[in-house]
Amino acid sequence: MSAAWDVVVIGAGSVGTPLAMSLAERGIRVLCVDEHASAGQGNNKSAIGGIRATHSETAKMRLCLHSLEVFRTWEERHGDDISWLQGGYVYVAYDDEVEELLKGMLPRQQAAGLNIDWIGAARMGKLCPGIHPDGLRGGAWSPGDGSASPMQAASAFRRRAAALGADFRFRERVTALETAGGRVTAVVTDRGRHPCGAVVNCAGSFAAELGAMAGLALPVVPDCHEAGVMEPVEHFFDPMIVDIRRAPGSANYYFYQHATGQIVFCITPEPPIVGTDLRETSAFLPLVAPRMVQLYPRLANLKVRRTWRGNYPQTPDGSPILGQAGPENHYVAVGMCGQGFMLGPGVGELLARQIADELDAADREVLADLRLDRSFASEEALK
Repeated sequence: MSAAWDVVVIGAGSVGTPLAMSLAERGIRVLCVDEHASAGQGNNKSAIGGIRATHSETAKMRLCLHSLEVFRTWEERHGDDISWLQGGYVYVAYDDEVEELLKGMLPRQQAAGLNIDWIGAARMGKLCPGIHPDGLRGGAWSPGDGSASPMQAASAFRRRAAALGADFRFRERVTALETAGGRVTAVVTDRGRHPCGAVVNCAGSFAAELGAMAGLALPVVPDCHEAGVMEPVEHFFDPMIVDIRRAPGSANYYFYQHATGQIVFCITPEPPIVGTDLRETSAFLPLVAPRMVQLYPRLANLKVRRTWRGNYPQTPDGSPILGQAGPENHYVAVGMCGQGFMLGPGVGELLARQIADELDAADREVLADLRLDRSFASEEALK
């Protein structure tokens, strides 16, 4: 009996939805299942919307360069407003350690095709009027990066995928994978059974649990991050501003001004807060506010409208795990480390090419770097 679906994608989030779209663009019969009520209702809706190719690892740069092209041209090509804003990213430097790190990455980033360079303090001051000038060395500036709406984008990707023939089943939780002869033969949910030719794990924070159903030990552990949004004010700066200096209780933090005038911000707690508890805390604002105001004093009098909490499904080295793993027709696109939104279209296109047997040499290099059985010895410096 032929499979009912060529591919079943598990998870209709930042990665699974664009993957379903890329598969459908190739005429592949695809079903995307998700336990939530609609696309993008998991970690995707907690993302603050930043999209960058500015990473330290070449594989992630290549994936995000494709993603940036998708986001940048989406409204022109498909007509949907996804709130794309090309404000760029700046990584600021106030000490020798950060300056040396950022400058040291530039040759690899430029070789990968990124439009990025070092700018001095004077140029940084013009890009970010009012940034704290004392000790400012400058920073890395990548004008091609930007932001978009995670919810608008997820809806747009789902609409296009569905128009091309992809089927989406919501409020449906996967309970088992049936296997025979080293292959997955069906995906079983609490609402039925779906025979398939292949299956892709895009389960985000629950990737490890789903991987165990395929006999895999996936080193993906979610931790918690909080974000917030301020009241709207007149526009006064364009880039996403990232400060990677460590401080007691936190590592990097970052913020940008949305097209609405609101400042959206997030911080990386240190040590990590492992788990899937999505309740906001009273510790977040006292942790992030002093750092943001010290860097950008103009933020001091702005009111915070809302805070929220989401998960970063982490891997040991800060890079995703992609490609075939376990049963011969089983694939993973997991461990996005909080960057699923920016990686999603690039990852979706790569996995679709792998499943459709369309890989080129560059694709194989990316998959080799991000395979499950890698050493996890290096670490993404800008995760």
